[in-house]
Amino acid sequence: MDGISWLKMIIYAGVLITAVILGNWFLVEAKKAHRLKLPWYKPYFSVPGLIILVALCLILIYFLIL
Repeated sequence: MDGISWLKMIIYAGVLITAVILGNWFLVEAKKAHRLKLPWYKPYFSVPGLIILVALCLILIYFLIL
């Protein structure tokens, strides 16, 4: 494998690790909200929830523009 494919693999691994960390952070917030008997939508207003929602909106906007 050449240098470019190694660089792509490193980038993909970084994105995957970031997604796992963000997902676990959101899961902690969701469990905390469930334990405190907060509404089901409360974790989506936390920092990891807003990051996930913004990322999903950016993907939708990208595909609507193209």
